Amino acid sequence: MNIILLGAPGAGKGTQASKIAQKYNVLHISTGDIFRANIKGGTEIGKLAKSYIDAGKLVPDEVTCDIVEDRLQKDDVKGGYMLDGFPRNIFQAERLDKFAQIDLCLNIEVDEKLLMDRICGRRVCSCGQSYHVSTLGGATACAKCGGALYRRADDNPETVKARLDTYNSQTAPLIGYYKAQGKLKCVKSGEGSPDEVFAQIEEILDKQ
Repeated sequence: MNIILLGAPGAGKGTQASKIAQKYNVLHISTGDIFRANIKGGTEIGKLAKSYIDAGKLVPDEVTCDIVEDRLQKDDVKGGYMLDGFPRNIFQAERLDKFAQIDLCLNIEVDEKLLMDRICGRRVCSCGQSYHVSTLGGATACAKCGGALYRRADDNPETVKARLDTYNSQTAPLIGYYKAQGKLKCVKSGEGSPDEVFAQIEEILDKQ
């Protein structure tokens, strides 16, 4: 089963991706991870991507597509995979159709006001743990390692609004794209707890 995971920033894609990968034994492929691996490995395509990143520019769609296509040629994807962060627009989706067979596009729906609250209230630790101020009870240290919690520089209302605007203009049209292909399934209540959201996802995936 080859899946695309869609959802606005703050929709909980990372949390659900981990749960899906574990239960359904599909490989979680994050475009961010692919970029970092290629850059660290010094591959030709990694060097090209790094040249754009170092210049403060977005990596062009063509380069992003080439990196994903290369990743999907590895043997470890044969048992099924889940793409997180790709495609980000119609151009990338059309390119993806030329080198991959996608079975399902899973879209996690969350109200935009809640997304703002989720992201702006997020506090993280350098160990990777993430919290929300509503559940911290005033705590400023990580419950896992004791490290100091902090708010990411881009977790502020202005930046979050810009990220949501970008998502709505560039990525949200993919919902219609995959609906037209008969591959779209929506998680209607992404506002629930992670376990409640995953229960809805299980209901969808168990029928595939």
